[in-house]
Amino acid sequence: MMKGKNSKEIPIRITDTTLRDGHQSLLATRMRIKDMEALAPEMDGAGFYSLEVWGGATFDVCIRFLNEDPWQRLRLLKRLIPHTPLQMLLRGQNLVGYRHYPDDVVTAFVHHAAETGIDIFRVFDALNDERNLETSFAAIRESGKHIQACICYSLTEPKMGGPVYNLDYYVRKALVLQDMGADSLCIKDMAGLISPYDAYDLVKALKEVLRIPVQLHTHYSSGMASMSCLKAIEAGVDAIDTALAPFALRSSQPAIEPILVMLQGTPRDTGLDLAQLLKLGQYLESIAASYRDFLDTTKIAVIDTSVLEHQVPGGMISNLVAQLREAEALDRLHEVLDELPRTRKELGYPPLVTPTSQIVGVQAVQNVLFGRYKMVSSQAKDYVYGLYGRPPAPIDPEVQKVVLKGYPRGDKPITCRPADLIKPELDKAKEATKDIAKDIGDVLIYALFQTLGMEFLKQKYGLQPVPAGKN
Repeated sequence: MMKGKNSKEIPIRITDTTLRDGHQSLLATRMRIKDMEALAPEMDGAGFYSLEVWGGATFDVCIRFLNEDPWQRLRLLKRLIPHTPLQMLLRGQNLVGYRHYPDDVVTAFVHHAAETGIDIFRVFDALNDERNLETSFAAIRESGKHIQACICYSLTEPKMGGPVYNLDYYVRKALVLQDMGADSLCIKDMAGLISPYDAYDLVKALKEVLRIPVQLHTHYSSGMASMSCLKAIEAGVDAIDTALAPFALRSSQPAIEPILVMLQGTPRDTGLDLAQLLKLGQYLESIAASYRDFLDTTKIAVIDTSVLEHQVPGGMISNLVAQLREAEALDRLHEVLDELPRTRKELGYPPLVTPTSQIVGVQAVQNVLFGRYKMVSSQAKDYVYGLYGRPPAPIDPEVQKVVLKGYPRGDKPITCRPADLIKPELDKAKEATKDIAKDIGDVLIYALFQTLGMEFLKQKYGLQPVPAGKN
């Protein structure tokens, strides 16, 4: 177990993200289990603190595009990687989906994931609303597994500070999560916005008040990630996330290989074997060609320096472009980028991560194309009503009034934990799948993605042909 304080003289721990966030960030999460099988045992012997191999978008993509059972993928990886802790990304009450699920589904999902092979659950909420983490934390604790609580890193200024995302905000959130029973804390910088000196100041402040370890997860999108990791290491961070070089950089994590060499001979030496990592990289290069079409080749630059100004994550930009292209209004992208900060402020400055990035992005596009709040998505209405949780700052009262006018649930937002309003669904899912499900994993596939899940189960058990291109 990593120590919580005085870690500047302790070797840095490395979580490798190659088999989850690496290919999710670069290759639309399309890496197949057949290409992981040869790599997995070698990864197990490399000396990583943990391997992030599951969660995030992998569950959805497995059943939607790859015709792979996500539970079987996890089961196989656990068998091939018996010695290194396996880690997953869990979206709190959203699990690995895009809506809040009832407590009974959340509990069943966590228990089954723990039984199937997950050792460390990295849990976040898109609004940093800790109430949305209560049920998953309890289920992880019941399973005897490690709770890694996340704070989604966000900004309203060019750097950390201002009225919302300042040092005090992050320290207060971290203390709340520690009191809730977190075993470690992750700074989750999903857009690569954390600058090196902010990383130093934040880690230093957290290390001074926390008794649990601190980890930094960042993306290379803006080009600052390796520098920020170095400053975090100097400040005493206990662990960082990296990926093997072929699946690193761009919008993925920093590459481990140069960081390993940088720290050799220092008190924070990773202890990893460069020759072994280069061997793993060569294998990835040998299979990468089959995924080349998923790589973004629309520009020469491998980083998005414009994010330093507009702070919009790369995945969100691509969604905005797709929406505007469909509306034949791509020439208005600059207007949308100007509108985004205003919309985000009016909606309470949510971090721009799934699903809030989509909610804010869609609303900004609609504000530009149709007039401000003349058209409002059902998700935005649910958000303003409070069904996603409590935003970091108050929602503009005038915007709230306009958005909730005629809303079926009422015009007064809720103040309770959103999941308190969701009725149990697990028994209904069991009933709906009783003629096809073989275990709780099958039931959960249906519970999370009902229409898609049932199609997958029928294909899995030969009751429906597998579409061409999904094999």
